Amino acid sequence: MLPVESVLPELLLALSDPGRAVLVAPPGAGKTTLVPPALLDEPWVQGGRIVMLEPRRLAARAAARRMASLRGEHVGATIGYRVRGDAAVSKLTRIEVVTEGVLLRMLHDDPELDGVAAVILDEFHERSLVADTALALVLGVTSVLRDDLRVLVMSASIDGAAVARLLGDAPVITSDGQSFPVETRFAPPSPGARWDAHLARTIRETLAAQDGSLLAFLPGAGEIHRVAEMLRGTLPADVELHPLFGAMSPATQDAASAPAPAGKN
Repeated sequence: MLPVESVLPELLLALSDPGRAVLVAPPGAGKTTLVPPALLDEPWVQGGRIVMLEPRRLAARAAARRMASLRGEHVGATIGYRVRGDAAVSKLTRIEVVTEGVLLRMLHDDPELDGVAAVILDEFHERSLVADTALALVLGVTSVLRDDLRVLVMSASIDGAAVARLLGDAPVITSDGQSFPVETRFAPPSPGARWDAHLARTIRETLAAQDGSLLAFLPGAGEIHRVAEMLRGTLPADVELHPLFGAMSPATQDAASAPAPAGKN
């Protein structure tokens, strides 16, 4: 049982009346993948769609796939996504995970958001001009055109009370998170050493000493390509190497974020 499940009754009550809520839940609580499906059977949905804003394309696709898999479905059936340059939706889709530009285009093309029962703004702590604009426009829709439209803001680390005031003193629901032990090791490069060569060596040493997968963060696409080339052909046979950054194709990004095949790390 994920932590957010314990607050679902309180959240559903808040969205029933007054119809707006703020959910503060740390990473691992399950808010992104459990909350949208939990709304589908609420009386106020009445067959309408639920649109969830997810700031990043990779996260949007991953969230939709995870929710679909929990229902034993393929993405694009009950749960789908729309991001720039890629979409998986159908006439059956009830939950759409979208990125910021897609939501703004939806509001531009159909200011009433006809057929949409609820808008969820996930990971609101990432804050951007587009996300703030989207929230302002959604609140405008609720105050002028659609007083039945539900609005939920979800985040791991926002000032829930401040956002609640923006939503007309909406209830703030707080969930526990799910944490795991973390061990910190510091491995700085030697004076004069190239940082990229040192990182590649550190990755090889870590994979040789530990089981499981490894995720390395680098500043940009150029650095990612450079370190990947240093690693290519030097890793154990059971290790797959997947560079990942925003400009890559959706299929390549999905392959990088998918679980490793059996026998691989």
